[in-house]
Amino acid sequence: MLNSKELTLPHGTASKQLLRLLISSRDAKALQHLENICQHATSVQVSTRLVSNGHTDPLYGLTQLPDFLLLRVSHLWREELAALLQRPVHERPPLLICGPLDEREGIRLAMQAGARDFLPEPVAAEELLGALNRMVKEAHGNSAGNGKLLAVINAKGGSGATLLACNLAHQLSVKGGSTLLLDLDLQFGSVAHYLDVQPSHSHVEVLQQIEGMDNVALRGFCSHFSPTLHVLGGRENELCLPMDIRHEQLEALLHLARSSYDWVVVDLPRQIDHLTGITLEQADQVLIVVQQSISHLKDASRLARILRDDLGVHKSHMQVVVNRYNKASPITLHDIAAALQCNELQKLPNDFAVVSESQNSGVPLDLQAPRAPITVALHEMTVGLLGNTVVREQGLLTRAFSRLFRE
Repeated sequence: MLNSKELTLPHGTASKQLLRLLISSRDAKALQHLENICQHATSVQVSTRLVSNGHTDPLYGLTQLPDFLLLRVSHLWREELAALLQRPVHERPPLLICGPLDEREGIRLAMQAGARDFLPEPVAAEELLGALNRMVKEAHGNSAGNGKLLAVINAKGGSGATLLACNLAHQLSVKGGSTLLLDLDLQFGSVAHYLDVQPSHSHVEVLQQIEGMDNVALRGFCSHFSPTLHVLGGRENELCLPMDIRHEQLEALLHLARSSYDWVVVDLPRQIDHLTGITLEQADQVLIVVQQSISHLKDASRLARILRDDLGVHKSHMQVVVNRYNKASPITLHDIAAALQCNELQKLPNDFAVVSESQNSGVPLDLQAPRAPITVALHEMTVGLLGNTVVREQGLLTRAFSRLFRE
């Protein structure tokens, strides 16, 4: 039997301004505890559902889906999460999870189902209300489009742009807020592999439907590495040519992404076309990844000139990152700075074994090897990008995910 109870709205609050939260649980006592906390959230309209029959889908039989779902999983958590995963993406509301879920498999399933946070029991009022406030903020979006756009591009093939994009996106998602990692290599993108996510939808699908999409739909089409790091890229065996995408579609996607996320990190292919050109022109910061060789230096110099002279990217918006830095190399930092007309360079040390292990396992360096020199260097870059912005507390689900990988 499914029971539903509607909470009384705060006096003077118009219901049309509230978002609907459904709390679902098989445990009556836990359901009451969560309800008591959520009734203090003035921005949501709360209903509860006590599941007492054989159904494992917390949304079974609903004629209208809630805006948010708070699911207290039971010993049947595999079946409950699997039921959500069987639903189309647009039928999965943003999700908060609590209950007896402390295994790696459960954390992965929760993220795949769209979980924004995992709240350990006993659930603290401050943590639950904070998670609800973050979800409300996400749902309303940022109409001004104030999210920061960070573009990462190789000066020469294989310089390490994807490595940098994935790991900066992860660290920004932990320290700087919600982050979208967008792979614009339409044919050979690899960010999904770097983070070991299996995309069920592709950037091509999103671009083709972007005109009718809002921020909730965009988040639903993304793969969720964590509650604050979403990934949008291509799928295997899917061929797309740049000419198949109109520049208006990419402009709309970038605007929606910036209005939906605090950070948008774009991994660009090493080419200049209408798609990369639009991204580079709109980027708040362009990171050019180079290594210490004559061929890298020549290509990086040419790329920097194109950005400055042809695309109008201001020199202050470009940053050069020297990957696999070797102090003994005959190509010095001074040589690179002079050739590219830049005053400051970022350095990533040559940490081949650590990087290879991270790539092969699909685990970001901050989780795989938090004390490695390259991870420390990436942390310093992240702090520099954040500047004076407030460093936010790492999400509960992200911390749980981190602990699982370090076991």
